[in-house]
Amino acid sequence: MLHDRVLVRSDTPEGERRSGGGILIPATAAVGRRLAWAEVVAVGQNVRTVEAGDRVLYDPEDRAEVEVRGVSYVLMRERDLHAVASERVDEGTTGLYL
Repeated sequence: MLHDRVLVRSDTPEGERRSGGGILIPATAAVGRRLAWAEVVAVGQNVRTVEAGDRVLYDPEDRAEVEVRGVSYVLMRERDLHAVASERVDEGTTGLYL
């Protein structure tokens, strides 16, 4: 990975999904702008706020998809991330920062 790039693997597959109440929502349903969670797989040498293994929130419409060895990933800049959910937390913090 180069510079400030982050490679992530999406948590949610494309296509149909279920609501919290169990209702099936088809892939063709129009929904408002939704952000998506993904797991960080690799980071460039200039990335300062995330590490491999962190979960990040990003806009799926602002993405560049790449396939490596049959697995789909999303490549983006660090500045395009909206939030980070990290396991490395200090005492008294929530582990989620924006």
